[in-house]
Amino acid sequence: MAQPASTETIFNKPKIELHVHLDGAIRVKTILDVARRRGIVLKAENEDQMKHLCVVHKPVKEFTEFLDKFEEYMHVIAGDREAIKRIAYEFVEDKSKEGVIYVEVRYSPHFLANTDVEPIPWNQKEGDVSPSDVVHLVNQGLAEGERDFNIKARSILCCMRHMPNWSMEVVELCKKYKDEGVVAIDLAGDESINCEAQPGHRLAYEEAVKCGIHRTVHAGEGGPSSAVKEAVEVLKAERIGHGYNTLDDRVLYKQLLEQNMHFELCPISSVLTAACDPDYTKNPVVTFKNDKANYSLNTDDPLIFDSTLQLDYRTAQEYMGFTEEEFERLNINSAKSSFLPEKEKKELVNKLYEAYSMVENSETA
Repeated sequence: MAQPASTETIFNKPKIELHVHLDGAIRVKTILDVARRRGIVLKAENEDQMKHLCVVHKPVKEFTEFLDKFEEYMHVIAGDREAIKRIAYEFVEDKSKEGVIYVEVRYSPHFLANTDVEPIPWNQKEGDVSPSDVVHLVNQGLAEGERDFNIKARSILCCMRHMPNWSMEVVELCKKYKDEGVVAIDLAGDESINCEAQPGHRLAYEEAVKCGIHRTVHAGEGGPSSAVKEAVEVLKAERIGHGYNTLDDRVLYKQLLEQNMHFELCPISSVLTAACDPDYTKNPVVTFKNDKANYSLNTDDPLIFDSTLQLDYRTAQEYMGFTEEEFERLNINSAKSSFLPEKEKKELVNKLYEAYSMVENSETA
């Protein structure tokens, strides 16, 4: 698996990011700082050692190898109010430095809690931070980051495939905090174990549809094209997280192209999670590009993949034939596919047209 040789900045213009996990985008220094403050002993003594523990260095053999990386540090952040707010604030700062002007960041409130959650994750002791507290703290961090770094940040709350009993609470939290920056619900986790959505997930998504909550679903990353079909037809997803295996069902793919379904693509992640061929020139992202699909380019979990949005863009340019025009097109489509209210969405789209010195036309849709 080759990495781009150039360090030159690619597409130094405003960008949109729609698929990035907060708990996969934490600074290594922050993990060490919080562990020190909380008296938590880690397997690493410095940033280099901690980074080595957290990073997937080559394509995994099993998706669980990727998921296991979270075990190295999530117990440090979870259940700590100061740390939860801090990672949200720092996330916004990091994205602003990458030229992102609008980001939707996702996370599981339950994975950062230590009370009112069964089971309590990461072998924590019972504490006083509930999933609702987590959402409130993340909202605070994002809002303060938005104020300080001139970037708009919104959040998506994740249901987890292996924990359907959490999902109704997730949709209730989406409803509770919809006026404080939460814009959608997601379904994430290991598709190989739970490919079909369990009843708890289905009920949560039915409630989301009923209440006008936006919906995205991780599907067709490690799982088959049927998972994408289910996401669209049963869960009523408005966007698909990853979706590479949609290409295995040409009828479904053609249907979703015609519907202008948005695919949240993550080039570097797709290779390191072994969802796609390690040869970037054969990556499904190339097909989505060539077919002028509606998609975004995203980092997914920059801590674990030791990546930046710039690296994904550089990879797309050097191995996938991306041009400046295609970067502009995909970002405009990303803005149009964002989960912002219509007025804010139009303002965001217009901001990109202005930055790209373009006039709106049908070719960008």
